Amino acid sequence: MLSALQRRAPVAAPQSSNRNVRVCVASFAPPTVGETKAKFFAGYSKPVASIYSTVLQELLVQQHFMRYSKNYNYNQIFALGFVSVYEQILESLPEEERAAIFKAYVNALGEDPEQYKRDAAAIEQAASSLTGPTDLTPDASGNAVQAALAAIASATADNSFAYSKFVAIGLFRLLELTGAKEPAALEKLVKAVGVKPEAVNRDLMMYKGVLSKLSAAKEMMREFVEREKRKQAERDAAKAAKAEAATASAQA
Repeated sequence: MLSALQRRAPVAAPQSSNRNVRVCVASFAPPTVGETKAKFFAGYSKPVASIYSTVLQELLVQQHFMRYSKNYNYNQIFALGFVSVYEQILESLPEEERAAIFKAYVNALGEDPEQYKRDAAAIEQAASSLTGPTDLTPDASGNAVQAALAAIASATADNSFAYSKFVAIGLFRLLELTGAKEPAALEKLVKAVGVKPEAVNRDLMMYKGVLSKLSAAKEMMREFVEREKRKQAERDAAKAAKAEAATASAQA
């Protein structure tokens, strides 16, 4: 005859297995794009000029998929790339507004905006003190920049690194900070961390294209504002002249 423990065993095992399955499924439940966007608008409810709003929303959607990919791993180079993009896109906005949008944007992705700023500033400062691209060799025991690059190289080596355009821009920014502008330096750095040069070149070209279009849109807006100011000044002058003529006629 089976003991009480033996009789219960066949029932207990599947229950435990089911619980494990439910936990595994529940542990990866990323928000939808709509939820991320809603969180952003809840964090920053003020209207944003259309030329910025369109770019911001496209960027947020793209970064949502980066953020919730299986191999996503935040790092300082990524932070430097994103902060560089953000600051260049919204450079015309007042600093207070720029900071508020940044906070809402990063919070919407479930990350820490202050960490982004700290890490980007730290890696930028460290890179600024380097003497040239030769100091950008990945080395886990080297300077702060080399250690950050080594972390990426290690992740790409074991196929656990999720490449993104912000990494490409971060790498390019590092070269700018060290004074290296030749394409060969970029190719060498990209290969050193195990990222495909063609992917980096493609993303950098797209990034420059976005900045170019944004610059053109800003110029159009500036011209529109100036034109409207001139028209308003002309209307005001005509109104004043008409009022003056009416006054002179009444006094005659």
